[in-house]
Amino acid sequence: MKWPLMKDSITWKDKLRLCYFLLRNSRLTQGQNVKKFEKEWSEWLGCKHSLFVNSGSSANLLLFDALVTYYNIPKGSKVLVPATTWTTTVSPIIQLGYEPIFCDVSLRNFGMDSQAMIEIQKEHPDIAVIFVAHLLGMGSPVHEYRQIFPKAKIIQDICESHGVMDWQGRKYGSTGDGATFSFYFGHHMTCIEGGMISTDNTELYDILRMKRSHGLARESMNPQSINDANAHIDPQFLFEHTGYNLRNTELYAELGRIQLPRLDSFVAQRRRNFGDFHTLLKKYKNVFYVPDYQMGNSSFCLPFICKEAGLMEKLKEAFTASGIEYRPIIAGNLLEHPAYKQYKAKVPNAELIHKHGVYVGNNQFVGTEELAILENLLEELV
Repeated sequence: MKWPLMKDSITWKDKLRLCYFLLRNSRLTQGQNVKKFEKEWSEWLGCKHSLFVNSGSSANLLLFDALVTYYNIPKGSKVLVPATTWTTTVSPIIQLGYEPIFCDVSLRNFGMDSQAMIEIQKEHPDIAVIFVAHLLGMGSPVHEYRQIFPKAKIIQDICESHGVMDWQGRKYGSTGDGATFSFYFGHHMTCIEGGMISTDNTELYDILRMKRSHGLARESMNPQSINDANAHIDPQFLFEHTGYNLRNTELYAELGRIQLPRLDSFVAQRRRNFGDFHTLLKKYKNVFYVPDYQMGNSSFCLPFICKEAGLMEKLKEAFTASGIEYRPIIAGNLLEHPAYKQYKAKVPNAELIHKHGVYVGNNQFVGTEELAILENLLEELV
């Protein structure tokens, strides 16, 4: 059999609906359908505002840029980031002139390790922003981070963990300054390409709207006050901020609106699969690190972190022989990559993940058949 990381979640019915949308609409660039999708996403997540952009990576860039603009955080300020994450959680910080401080991650939840963060606080008490990444569908203990750095602004990358819940049963990203989500093909739902920023901060949202569209004042919720203060400039092309073109399309928003009603069922299946996987992995706790089981997980994949040297290569060989696609766990230790070689930090867990971590896909197309194959494979291997 073939067990890919992800199968195409766009059905024939979805494609027919997209065709119908194309036939009856002449405007395909950002418009009313994007606004409808943003409203529906906000209702699903439980936040005040959402902004549809062209990718999850763009969402990270735009959110961080708007945050430092809104709070007037000086260039060169320190931003705490996980050592294991996708590169676009960290790249905007460097690109916009801020200093990333790398924190080790926890093997229990793959988020930044609270104890490591306490040690960082002693050396870097002036952390201005914490960019949390909820990795692999697991929730990071944001409430602990707030206690360690009570003055720091916190934003969250939830691009691969749609619907993950905190210890109080609330969806991460439903409150606070901002959170990002990705609708890339391999994630929980897809818009072909796309991302979302969600926030409860109305003033920050207004800056996000303008920066998404070149910084144009006319994208503000209250453009008249900006126009009145700049009467010498034609309001059609008045730039209140520096910005980008990170808009998305009506067509991609239509696909998002088609898939969103199915997202809860996708998450539920991923959660069931992870529960079965967690039970299976505990049988082999002598050779694999077993993460915590979180009731509110929104599992992205099924991760293996090997305790024994050489086991990962044997595991990958067995996956290949069985037709199971695999990947390293995100980027492993980012500090091992050429792009980040100038940064130094003690991150033993990230290094362990880098050397001994691998995952296979988990999604709504995975079920008991795949997990039975995985169980037989582990039985033979271990």
